[in-house]
Amino acid sequence: MSTTPAPRIADAFADLVDPRVDRTKRHRLLDILTITLCGVLCGAENWVEIADWADAKRAWLTDWLGLDHGIPSHDTLGRVFDRLDPVQFEAGFLRWVQGTLTPQADPVVAIDGKAVRRSGDGRTGRSPLHLVSAWASGQRLVLGQEAVATKSNEITAIPLLLDRLDLTGQTVTIDAMGCQRSIAAQIIGGGGNYVLALKDNHPDLLEDVIDCFRMAPTPDDRDRTIGKDHGRRETRVCETITDPDVMAWLDPEQHWPGLRSIARVTATRVVGEQDPTTATRYYLTSLPGDAHPIAAAVRSHWGIENGLHWVLDVAFGEDQSRTRAGHSAENLALVRKLALNLLRLEPTRKHGIKASRLRAGWDQDYLLRVLGAV
Repeated sequence: MSTTPAPRIADAFADLVDPRVDRTKRHRLLDILTITLCGVLCGAENWVEIADWADAKRAWLTDWLGLDHGIPSHDTLGRVFDRLDPVQFEAGFLRWVQGTLTPQADPVVAIDGKAVRRSGDGRTGRSPLHLVSAWASGQRLVLGQEAVATKSNEITAIPLLLDRLDLTGQTVTIDAMGCQRSIAAQIIGGGGNYVLALKDNHPDLLEDVIDCFRMAPTPDDRDRTIGKDHGRRETRVCETITDPDVMAWLDPEQHWPGLRSIARVTATRVVGEQDPTTATRYYLTSLPGDAHPIAAAVRSHWGIENGLHWVLDVAFGEDQSRTRAGHSAENLALVRKLALNLLRLEPTRKHGIKASRLRAGWDQDYLLRVLGAV
């Protein structure tokens, strides 16, 4: 866990444009953002709960923030975040999170998508919000998010997210949806490397890669790891081929920028007394053929499921959120990620995220430490 103090939230969001007309501004935009963030940190999960939390903390918030016009109502909070430009909001988030990062050996950025399931509305035909997130695997921090456009898919959102990240020296991992030549080119052009999962969306290339491993007398390198957790034992074997002749046969026109190796990862899992199950996955990568860092990157990618998506649903109740109006669902999702990062950065935290949110609600000194305000 990083112990680098987070830059002040006020500085990161100082140039955020207030979407309200002047005559309706009874509360400062930064106060609304601060109250919302504090409410989410303390366990609130929607505008009503945030406003109720703020009302319960009225004296403390007034002493800290001033609040000449009292506590904003839940309608005010919802309207502001409904109209707030999510691109500007995300830019402030990115400025803040970049200031928290510390140098890492072999840094991995995992890119993956998640739906906020209850944010859709079947009566109006509104689809649930789907967000693609970037995750710094080593530091367990969210780097950014991009909403998938209605009637589109992650292929359109991933390049927009990558364009805002500093990829220099990073290894970017993406599941099969992002296994695209244009995305590989963007990562290489940004100074990074890629490990892209190869599945049936490229059936001919997948069959060729499978054939390469089938016909190769031995792989060029091999890495084997064994993991145990909660009665589950998993053995992972990563094998790589990096022979230039094989790479030239696979990609004679060099359509895949930077392609240097292919990898096969075979995972065998045993749970209790059940029979073993085996899954085999294939990857294209711009990394050299050393199997260990490729295996580590593949293993790190799945941290976004447990360390981000699962935590958002279990500790923040994200999947149950019915926030829908305008940009409010996307902006509130970013507040949850900001809160998660702040909790992860707090160096004295001893318990899980949900328990830490409860403590922030009970202990104002702890809340201020999480915010970096003291």
